[in-house]
Amino acid sequence: MMSELIIKIQERRAKVVVVGQGYVGLPLAMAAVEAGFPVVGLEKSHERVAMLEAGRSYIGDIDNETLRRALRSGYLPTGAIDPCENFDVAVISVPTPLLNGIPDLSFVEDAAATLATVMRTGALVILESTTFPGTTEELVLPLLLEGSGLSRDSILLAYSPERIDPGNRSHGLQSTPKIISGIDEASLLAVEAFFTSLQVATVSVDSCKEAEMAKLLENTFRHVNIALVNELARFAHQLGINIWSVIEAAGSKPFGFMRFSPGPGVGGHCLPVDPSYLAWNVSEKLGETFRFIELANDINDHMPEYVASRLEKMLRRSGKSLRNSEILIL
Repeated sequence: MMSELIIKIQERRAKVVVVGQGYVGLPLAMAAVEAGFPVVGLEKSHERVAMLEAGRSYIGDIDNETLRRALRSGYLPTGAIDPCENFDVAVISVPTPLLNGIPDLSFVEDAAATLATVMRTGALVILESTTFPGTTEELVLPLLLEGSGLSRDSILLAYSPERIDPGNRSHGLQSTPKIISGIDEASLLAVEAFFTSLQVATVSVDSCKEAEMAKLLENTFRHVNIALVNELARFAHQLGINIWSVIEAAGSKPFGFMRFSPGPGVGGHCLPVDPSYLAWNVSEKLGETFRFIELANDINDHMPEYVASRLEKMLRRSGKSLRNSEILIL
């Protein structure tokens, strides 16, 4: 027998709340509106809420017309919790930065505690933010139970890591499979129903910890391989070898090789942070050092200095020079 929530999802009667209207949360909110759901976009930034209300998007993947169409369809951006009352599905899409090298889950904690105050029996909460294994069940679940006063078997909780690549026109929310997991079978079925309703393919795993680890593996894989090619680039230069020709030649192999290019370290929202979540978790729970991540961090952290040094030498050879402040900017 299908649950009441799944029926409401299928009939597009489920009230959806997306906490965090950034590069992950806003596209999700727009997809939910387009699928026919009533959607509340909960955002702490008053400036962002004002821009959303005015139909002005600050996210490159969402144009103004898409946002204005959503507003006409009932999308409600807000900084207040009252419009979220008695939600059916809530998705937490908030930042998980590092604070002095330690995972900062304060945004997740705040979102979970806030949702708990307006949570009803049978509602589904989905955590999308990247985090270390155990966060969903050991942090979010207790906050929801404590703040709502509900029992363990009366709420649904899932983890489904975001896979948004800002600016990528080939792979967006609806063209990228979504890993899903739940604290129980009912939660898994509910999160599957929700993302299926958004025309998103799903890949289910057996536990929230597996889904949390899978997201970290994705970004750690990239981080480590970027570090590999960055260090190889430095050695190739010293050996008088053109690294770009090497990468091009290796990339001609149709199997067993994935191309990565050297650069000034790693950037973006995820790679400078996510692998360190995994390294911290391993250190805290196992007392072990994740050597690949530590080594990759060391290599990539020193690449900006290396690139600036190479650039300065090139400019000096050309008869130009850089002030220290300009080198730091580079």
